Amino acid sequence: MDTRTKEDFLSGQILLIDKPLKWSSFQAVNKLKWAIRKKFGLKKIKIGHAGTLDPLATGLLIVCCGKFTKEIPELQGQEKEYTGTIVLGATTPSYDLETEIDQTFSISHITEDSIHKGAQSFIGEIEQLPPVFSAIKKDGKRLYEYARKGQDVEIKARKVHISTFEITEIALPNLQFRVVCSKGTYIRSLAHDLGQKLGSGGHLSQLRRTKIGDFNVNKALDPNSFAENLLGRQEEE
Repeated sequence: MDTRTKEDFLSGQILLIDKPLKWSSFQAVNKLKWAIRKKFGLKKIKIGHAGTLDPLATGLLIVCCGKFTKEIPELQGQEKEYTGTIVLGATTPSYDLETEIDQTFSISHITEDSIHKGAQSFIGEIEQLPPVFSAIKKDGKRLYEYARKGQDVEIKARKVHISTFEITEIALPNLQFRVVCSKGTYIRSLAHDLGQKLGSGGHLSQLRRTKIGDFNVNKALDPNSFAENLLGRQEEE
């Protein structure tokens, strides 16, 4: 049972949430907001997250409430760690499983050595093209709005920093990986670019955010557990 008081939440809390698969970051924050307002009879409370996770990704979402919402910009700037799976030999327009496979390629020429060398080539500051299926704004619209209508749009490369890109397991066509990177890095783009580097295609099939700065997903609760702990099982029902 969560014993924090109304004053605790209003004065400011950092809440570590393990976002479930297929939940949007907005849904996760709304679940917490609903539980806090219901528990303490609040009409409103400041609450927000420090960095979006795609619905197809799971893992650490830092949620700030009360006066701690002022900490969000600083938290967003922290290094992030991800683990996941890249599938070689096929591409999708979204660089992940949001869209269907559009092209397939041979992977018979790919060796373990070339995979590790390919991953290492992305270490350091790199120029990265964000996916067209992303929430970046151009001329007041999200890029995915153009993409879903089949409209071509020019995307500018951005500089990002990759501290670690480690291939932890190879079972072709699947690669397990761990990445530590700066704010603004698209792991989907990294999967796509690695596929190209290896003379094949690649897309992301699983993604989990494990760390943001010193915060670890091991200390996080899923949104439903947070609500249950705060409200008690009977109250939530």
